[in-house]
Amino acid sequence: MSTDIQTSAKVIADRAPGFKPAVGMVLGSGLGPFADTIENRIVISYDDLPGFPKPGVAGHAGQLVLGTVGGTAVAVMQGREHFYETGKADAMKTPVRTLQAIGCETLVVTNAAGSTVEAAGPGSVMMITDHIAFTGQSPLFGEEGNDRFVDLSQAYDADHQTALRGIAKAKNIAMAEGTYMWFCGPHFETPAEIKMSQIMGASAVGMSTVPEVILARHIGMRVAALSIITNLAAGMSEVKLSHEQTMTMAAKAADDVQGLLTDFLSNY
Repeated sequence: MSTDIQTSAKVIADRAPGFKPAVGMVLGSGLGPFADTIENRIVISYDDLPGFPKPGVAGHAGQLVLGTVGGTAVAVMQGREHFYETGKADAMKTPVRTLQAIGCETLVVTNAAGSTVEAAGPGSVMMITDHIAFTGQSPLFGEEGNDRFVDLSQAYDADHQTALRGIAKAKNIAMAEGTYMWFCGPHFETPAEIKMSQIMGASAVGMSTVPEVILARHIGMRVAALSIITNLAAGMSEVKLSHEQTMTMAAKAADDVQGLLTDFLSNY
């Protein structure tokens, strides 16, 4: 265990004595308000946690929120570091491993994404069931030992997927499902790249999440992931793509995602 992980875990233990979360969460663009629903909140700035990111993207607060949701103890990251900010695929290694070190057995990851499927339009929700790491990068570059050869055939936990499907049905949320394709960013994709992604089987595209998923599976954490669909991907509509549009459309689907997450944690 690295010094940064040990130090960050100790900071958390000092701020929240005896607290042991079962679920760690990474909140994507537009989902920061979910942290406001956490009970018995303890907030720790990333500045106090060595190895945690210094978010430079609007919608990422840069703090860890500890508490409970539906009776389940959670550690919620408001903000992540993206590959395009540093060129480092393992930028989220310390945060993910710290979450495991303090007790998290499951990682729930959310993001804002562009849809390559007409039926899943802006403001909808998609559960990620698989991914394509199109960047060619891995957060495990440089790792040693046989455990670096991680089996990703079931990267997204089947039982968690079943639970989310049941919740979506009960709450009458039209939750799409599909494969998420990771592009490096920060530029948006071209229409030609989107056509390629459709041919390859991707239902959504984005600039995050896959590194966290690989890191979590490397250390044996179970994973669930949701995308807020903020736009139809390049070439599929006349709307100009921008981060401002991402934030606006993310807010429209935030209630559905919060409902899914709250019930998921209440029944965890």
